Amino acid sequence: MKKNLICAMLSVLLFALGALPAWSQTVSAQVEGTVTESGKPLPNVKVVLTNKGTGKVFNLKTDKSGKFTAVGVPYGSYEVEVISSSGEKLFHQKETQVAPGETSAASVMKIDINETSSNNGQSGQTGQSGQTQGQSGQQQQPKYTKEQIEEIKKQNEKAQNTNALIQQAMNALNAKNWQEAQAPLLQLVANDPNNWQYQSALGDTYLNTGQFEQAADAYQKGIQAAESNTTVDPKNPATDPAKKKVGEGKMLTNLGNAYLKLHKNKEAVDAYTKAASLDPNPGTAFFNLCATQYNTGNVEGALAACDKAIAADPNKADAYFIKGSLLIASSTTDKEGKITAPPGTADALNKYLELQPDGAHAADVKQMLAYIGSKVETTYKKKGK
Repeated sequence: MKKNLICAMLSVLLFALGALPAWSQTVSAQVEGTVTESGKPLPNVKVVLTNKGTGKVFNLKTDKSGKFTAVGVPYGSYEVEVISSSGEKLFHQKETQVAPGETSAASVMKIDINETSSNNGQSGQTGQSGQTQGQSGQQQQPKYTKEQIEEIKKQNEKAQNTNALIQQAMNALNAKNWQEAQAPLLQLVANDPNNWQYQSALGDTYLNTGQFEQAADAYQKGIQAAESNTTVDPKNPATDPAKKKVGEGKMLTNLGNAYLKLHKNKEAVDAYTKAASLDPNPGTAFFNLCATQYNTGNVEGALAACDKAIAADPNKADAYFIKGSLLIASSTTDKEGKITAPPGTADALNKYLELQPDGAHAADVKQMLAYIGSKVETTYKKKGK
């Protein structure tokens, strides 16, 4: 009876996919400029740069000298608008290029709202140069050789291509189109095999398409990349130690899932155990460890992991279900046929019903409670009622 109640109940594991990563490729673009009216500085007006390729908008504001600056602006084609504090559009240029000047890596704009630009026939004037111009004492930008400027352009073109692949992969991942996400992710991994985020996402696509050997390989490479690269770059959130630790914990949890599908139970237990030690929210890892330990016959280890899963997430209903199932397997029957379950069995099963009164295991839980002669609580209401 006990075996029939709990067999085939512990085979469902939880994926630790979490939120999709917000990847970005750093683009070393810098925009500086001035807004004037008949040559006089125009302070406190808004300068709006809209990337014509991506639609991303940069909202800037001039200071008392009419100057504005921005960093992290990808090179490319932009629409430029100047808007007064009252909302009046003072200047509009349909297209101008944000790119290095001839002697500087910075892109410098000069806008005069009362002059006519020869560029694209729009009102106003913009221009790129190797150094800022205008007010006396204005700081010059560093000068670069033609070779350096070409290298900057090349690196930013590479970054734009990378961003396009990232966007393609993210669109497919958000739609859970795992197969479609693989092609751009494989290209990203080929370009940067030490990026743990790419390897992690690629592993997720393999795991969700049943390619478990490939998933395990991708997660192993991602974990190795996260552990081996200790350099912290403030401009790259993926290098943040706390973020890497969370990412590594999730990769280890899913590595355990892949191992379990490959019938490598010992390796799965090792991966789940390490995941639980790294992830600040280890409930999923402990839950999977509990189920895996049970399946390998380690009831004591399974109960310990289940208690840790519950401590990490007291609202994880399935953890109570597994704990109750494990405990009921240890119940005894005296010579008169009276069944005695270990302490905590009924509490765990009733807690499952409290959290999931109409859950997938509700009927099984009620059967187990009846088996040990425990009263089924009647106060639990189905969801939505």
